[in-house]
Amino acid sequence: MKRQVVVGMLGTQLDAGSGAGRWEKWRPTVALGMHEDLLLDRVELLLDERRYGRLAESVVADLGLVSPETQVRRHDTFLADPWDFESVYGALHDFVRAYPFDTEREDYYVHITTGTHVSQICWFLLAESRLFPGRLLQTAPPRKQSGQTPGSYAVIDLDLSRYDRLAQRFAEQRLHDRELLKSGIATRNAAFNRMIEQIETVATRSKSPMLLMGPTGAGKSQLAKRVFELKKQKHQLPGRFVEVNCATLRGDGAMSTLFGHIKGAYTGASADRAGLLRSAHQGLLFLDEIGELGQDEQAMLLRALEEKRFLPVGGDKEVESDFQLIAGTNRDLQQAVREGRFRDDLLARLNLWTYRLPGLAERAEDIEPNLEFELERHSREHRHRVTFNREARERYLAFARSGEARWSGNFRDLGASVMRLATLADGGRIRTDLVEEEIQRLRRQWHDGEQDPGPGGPSLLQDLLGAQAAELDRFDRVQLEDVLRVCRGAASLSQAGRELFAVSRAQRASTNDADRLRKYLARFGLDWERVRRRD
Repeated sequence: MKRQVVVGMLGTQLDAGSGAGRWEKWRPTVALGMHEDLLLDRVELLLDERRYGRLAESVVADLGLVSPETQVRRHDTFLADPWDFESVYGALHDFVRAYPFDTEREDYYVHITTGTHVSQICWFLLAESRLFPGRLLQTAPPRKQSGQTPGSYAVIDLDLSRYDRLAQRFAEQRLHDRELLKSGIATRNAAFNRMIEQIETVATRSKSPMLLMGPTGAGKSQLAKRVFELKKQKHQLPGRFVEVNCATLRGDGAMSTLFGHIKGAYTGASADRAGLLRSAHQGLLFLDEIGELGQDEQAMLLRALEEKRFLPVGGDKEVESDFQLIAGTNRDLQQAVREGRFRDDLLARLNLWTYRLPGLAERAEDIEPNLEFELERHSREHRHRVTFNREARERYLAFARSGEARWSGNFRDLGASVMRLATLADGGRIRTDLVEEEIQRLRRQWHDGEQDPGPGGPSLLQDLLGAQAAELDRFDRVQLEDVLRVCRGAASLSQAGRELFAVSRAQRASTNDADRLRKYLARFGLDWERVRRRD
């Protein structure tokens, strides 16, 4: 038979006792040796020798009286703060890593009855991760307090199938939470799905601000609402979801809208106004296009985030609001800081959890599930089922995934496109002729304003190269001008590359459209940042 070994911590309160009366008290470490069906060969006892060495001597002696065959080995384990998770886990982890386990000859248990709740959690994690190669041992006193009886014990094996089923339920709940963040859309883009997984983790565990970056129409507002719904389901935010587009805030009204005002603060302030920050108390505030906020509003917002307090306009008494912030922007806030248009300390406060939502053109594999989502939403809202016929669906998807489809408005463009098709569909069927009309409509929409300038106006090429443009052959000028138009209309270097090399890329085993385009621009002394700049 294998030897039975128990690892446990000295119970500074439960194991304490002196004089003859100590035998009338149930002491969990001593009681380990009283069970007739649990014959222990060894107890590894962890304690702070400097503070509890004398108590340990008494416990070891009494354990020797009730179970002479049990060897006790003491391990001096110092815990600076037994309620600090990090220090307790570190100490127990170091003990486990250094211990010479011999699983072929010995069975191991960890006694979780003694020690703080923090140590119990740490022992659980070490056993669950198999760093401690044994099972949990839980003991309990007899119903009538007496040291003469051992009480009861239970062995908890974390490998039992019922714990696997519990783990499966937790995993299913996390999948449900991620589906909520994606509005139930079965997205296929691997990078986007990984980002959603992390956002789900952060949203559940953190109250810190979150910054969502990405082009207009990429879904920042919808994602913020889903984060709120997730936290609401988990009873983390009892308050409201409050949203405002900062680009709509102008002049004196911006301060009042955000921070409220008191009656008489300015002409027209006929009554007190709470403001959006107070309305979001214990809820979630989504500030879209935060890069459009003025400097004064930025300073007030920073103080509200750090201190949960601020002054309403015209007021001399601070008010409180404890809200969680999600900010959205389609601007480069780092560049705005360099230009003095955005506070670096506010960006540092927002920049803890930053996520960039890619545009629709960067998620070609997600166009089909989003198309199904938009069709389903239209059918639900209008109580009328609309579907594509097979040829029309294939034609629409082929165009939607091609480099020609710019999706400059992202999901707004897709939603509007589906609404037009569904509205015009006779008998609830979208046919090929409707799709062809819609493709032409999208082409015109995306190419509006990109025609050649009139005789008196400078070309895009002249804007970027100046006099150097005249030194180019006509062949190069015509080609480069078209490339530049595509770049100006694309959301990213990769999207522009896909459109420009749409035919040749299909004939190559491996493609790097962005690198091909970058090298082409470099021939003329251009780079992506310079081409996209619209100064």
